[in-house]
Amino acid sequence: MSSARQDATRDRIETELVDPLSALGLDVEAVEISPAGKRRILRVAVDKDGGVTLDDVADATREVSRVLDDSDVMGEQPYTLEVTSRGVDRPLTLPRHWRRNADRLVKVTLADGSAVTGRIMGCDDDKATLEVSGKRRDVAYADVAKALVQVEFNRKPATGDDEEGDA
Repeated sequence: MSSARQDATRDRIETELVDPLSALGLDVEAVEISPAGKRRILRVAVDKDGGVTLDDVADATREVSRVLDDSDVMGEQPYTLEVTSRGVDRPLTLPRHWRRNADRLVKVTLADGSAVTGRIMGCDDDKATLEVSGKRRDVAYADVAKALVQVEFNRKPATGDDEEGDA
């Protein structure tokens, strides 16, 4: 399949999935089609506020299968469907990605080539507010070349959080 045709197929699949998955409270974050021998692998990444559960992935898988079965978008060639959550390794590219990662550590590479690492303290439609070395810094999305959540191990909960109270 040519690259342009594959891109058109991917875009059409994404368009067909947005409304049905939105009805489940899920956003379509990525649609990828890759060859695997005589088959293709269709990967659909979903996300929502509060994170995606295994039940969400199962519901999304059933809905994606139903939509694709009712459509000719995948053609006659066999494919394998994989529905996943967005994953921490995907760049933050939309305001909702920043919102869903509030209080997480993020490394931001700015358009001018400089980089800053800070904790997401808040965000709106145009910018994120980071805490960098104890100081607040606004970063406009328009100035961001790339932003990735940093994995933290053994992080202490924020002040006021009571781990025992969650039992």
